[in-house]
Amino acid sequence: MSAETPHDSTTTVNPYIPPETVMREFTPRALIVGALLGVVFGASSLYLVLKVGLTVSASIPVAVISLALFRLWSKAGGRDATILENNIVQTAGSAGESIAFGLGVTMPAIMILGFDLEITRVMLVALLGGLLGILMMIPLRRALIVQQHHELKYPEGTACAEVLKAGANAESRAAASEFARNEAAAIALRSGREGGPSAVTIFSGFGLGLFYKTAMSAFKCWKDTPEKIFGAPLKSGSIAAEISPELLGVGYIIGPRISCIMMAGGVLSYLLLIPLIKFFGESMVAPVAPGLVPIWDMAPDDIRGAYILYIGAGAVAAGGIISLVRSFPVILRGVRAGLADFGAAAMTARATALRTERDLSMKFVSLGCLVLILGILAAHSLHMNLLGAVLIVVFGFLFVTVSSRLTGEIGSSSNPISGMTVATLLLTCLIFLVVGWTGGTYYVTALSIGGIVCIAASNGGTTSQDLKTGFLLGATPRYQQIAILIGATASALALGPILLKLNSAGTVYVPTSQVAPGLHAPTDAKFSGPETVGKSRIRKEQTPVAYRVWQKQDNTGGRPGKYLVDETGAVVWFVDPGINGTFTTREDGTEARKFQAPKAVLMSYIIKGILDAKLPWALVLFGIMISIVLELCGVASLAFAVGVYLPISSSAPVFVGGVVRWLVDRGMRHSLREHKLTEAQLGAENDKSPGVLLASGYIAGGAIAGIVIAFMAGAMGNVDSGITRWAGAHNPFFAGPNSNWLALLPFIALTVCLYLVGRAKAKTS
Repeated sequence: MSAETPHDSTTTVNPYIPPETVMREFTPRALIVGALLGVVFGASSLYLVLKVGLTVSASIPVAVISLALFRLWSKAGGRDATILENNIVQTAGSAGESIAFGLGVTMPAIMILGFDLEITRVMLVALLGGLLGILMMIPLRRALIVQQHHELKYPEGTACAEVLKAGANAESRAAASEFARNEAAAIALRSGREGGPSAVTIFSGFGLGLFYKTAMSAFKCWKDTPEKIFGAPLKSGSIAAEISPELLGVGYIIGPRISCIMMAGGVLSYLLLIPLIKFFGESMVAPVAPGLVPIWDMAPDDIRGAYILYIGAGAVAAGGIISLVRSFPVILRGVRAGLADFGAAAMTARATALRTERDLSMKFVSLGCLVLILGILAAHSLHMNLLGAVLIVVFGFLFVTVSSRLTGEIGSSSNPISGMTVATLLLTCLIFLVVGWTGGTYYVTALSIGGIVCIAASNGGTTSQDLKTGFLLGATPRYQQIAILIGATASALALGPILLKLNSAGTVYVPTSQVAPGLHAPTDAKFSGPETVGKSRIRKEQTPVAYRVWQKQDNTGGRPGKYLVDETGAVVWFVDPGINGTFTTREDGTEARKFQAPKAVLMSYIIKGILDAKLPWALVLFGIMISIVLELCGVASLAFAVGVYLPISSSAPVFVGGVVRWLVDRGMRHSLREHKLTEAQLGAENDKSPGVLLASGYIAGGAIAGIVIAFMAGAMGNVDSGITRWAGAHNPFFAGPNSNWLALLPFIALTVCLYLVGRAKAKTS
């Protein structure tokens, strides 16, 4: 059914807990546990995004941990949590991951551009972006979560609901028994599936996903991303797959259509555009801008980083705008419903509304947005002006909406938030260029806009998944919205200091003679400080000395960055940051662990590229034209654009999961005849099948393993290096001439297991 004629989900969807039932939900213990878990998962996600530029959704892992914690609490004599309390925990705890991604993608670019990573700036961007994204999503709930329930699946949100149902306590199951009165339960009984979802299935999937991911990523039992690079005539074309259980599960839940469109975008990038660039460019001796080395010397990933990312960013920007325009009528209806809170009958309407239809009022949302905008203008460290605040509101609403819709289609794991940030920076810097704002201060203004919008869009998508979970469970939206506002505030305040600590831990003080011999600070230089350097900073016996801090922002006489200057104006130390730094050896010979922050590097290139008039606009326009061509062909361009932007290794396992879902669904088609189900009813049954439960377990197990491994990597770096060296020398599944093929065997086994469990439903239907 199209977006123009949405289902009235309030009459066709029956939540797990009936709207008339009142049980414990918004409790202090749920809020506290959720906020603490959000900080822990946010810290782990921040580490991961600084290392590789990726994170995994935290909602499902938080839900699983919540179930386990409260179950232990009940065994110790306490009271077990209801399903709605556990839902509040996962709602409050989910904000940390999305804020961590936004911080890791944008804030390190500050140092690349020659500015300091100030704690107030980092915390303000995190707090303002997180809260703004949530507030902007509240009036969209009716339009996207309720009215388009059957179109937008929100796979992680759906999976999280199944996790919580599988672990529901006796009180919750008793309340849910009223569910048997409605038509959906009657359909379930006719199809031979009495009772709730199988906890055995979902926790078996969790165990498999956890074991698989741990064996692959922690113990290097097999290669995690098999790859095949082709030679002539498809030279530099490649196919790869990040064979992780969470991406396989996401593909199964979102289904074959979206997963195939995503894969098509990846095929265009890796099997057409990259070989095409190699074909025409390998005869050129000099580099072709924006590349820094000749094309003949580039690997496929180098070509992607130099050229395809800009094409993908243009495609995502165009696809997002087209998606917003297409969805505008439905969104407008949802906003109008929210604006009804300003009417005279608002109080009466809210009092008589069902518990599951009560949102925070538009008065609260409007006042909250106004306060945040005033805070943005008043924050001196953001270097913000009125135009910047207006751009944050416009781009924030645009990309919160796009992020929510895209999350509903393809899931949070594949949501290209960094692509939306790129689009924000492209448009912002272009506007700045038109009005003549090209000075160094405007680098910070542009990046602050991009950071706030990035976090807002990321949190908007996360909030959508949480509200979808609540919609399926029968939660109170108002309580969920308050919970994620509290969780986002806690994570934002905690992750700023953590980011600075990670940077400080890898910082190396380099004598200026190694990077800029004879450098002196100019007479008009602006200093801050003082900063004392001694043994604790350079790992060397030395009397502490206080220096002035100079933030150098140009390449004259040496690289931009942070320098320490003595009283005579001579530059003594170059402070090489832990994030995106290049010096790994300290004065005493010890090694410093660096973070590459790949997405932040891209953001800095875009800002300097536009404001210094060096952005490759042709590549961006190529991406825009790709989305336009797809739309003219009747294909939704946004999912395709995501495939163009992401590595094909991310799209391939999602595609495999979609194919498995297609094979399983084929076997269930005879249920239409045997049980006289409509297509919508069949789709609802398929979404609750054992295959979806097992896929949900895959997502939970893989996500928890990924976060724990990322969290432990800093403390066990030497152990990880030792395992990697041993596997590289002795394990043919991890390294060697046949490792790419051998590594596929465990993934095939995981895929076959998913098919057999899903197919078992079709055979018994």
